[in-house]
Amino acid sequence: MDPLTGELTSLRDFRPSDLDDYLAIAGDDRVTSWMAFDSYDRSRAAEVLAGIVERSARADRPDYMQAVTRPQDDRVIGFARIAPSGPWAAKLGYAINADLWGRGYATDAARVMLRFAFKTLGKHRVTAAIGPENEASVAVVERLGFTYEGHLRDHVFTNGDWRDSLLYSLLADEYSDRSSGSRPQS
Repeated sequence: MDPLTGELTSLRDFRPSDLDDYLAIAGDDRVTSWMAFDSYDRSRAAEVLAGIVERSARADRPDYMQAVTRPQDDRVIGFARIAPSGPWAAKLGYAINADLWGRGYATDAARVMLRFAFKTLGKHRVTAAIGPENEASVAVVERLGFTYEGHLRDHVFTNGDWRDSLLYSLLADEYSDRSSGSRPQS
């Protein structure tokens, strides 16, 4: 897949050489406390990364897990994922290296993935499930025009306990790829 570009980020397929940068994200408790998986050690990160690389090479690609980089360098600072869930829907996920939080990278990478989901994949609906305490991620999807749909109880088992999720969605006719991320006026 060709790289996808935003204002602050470029998204590309992962490579095996991205292991150290991937581990800096997927092995950091500050990041994974918000994710649907526990922090990885180096061995597990290498195994997961190999699976990501393998899936991205398939003609019948099951998902689009992209490395998030900055346009000025190719170092991985995060990841963003669109996982189709049926012919017309997809799930959005993203994470940024904790040392780079608060700079707009997650919003920009999510915006790029939404453009890909709606414009390239032709999806009708994209959802995001977010831990209730993850105010920064809730702000990202709200900034991008998502609508709150409900509270999913005991949705994810992570870090030794069940965690609820807040479900948000964005429909194709609500989507706007304008840089503001705001909804069209009705």
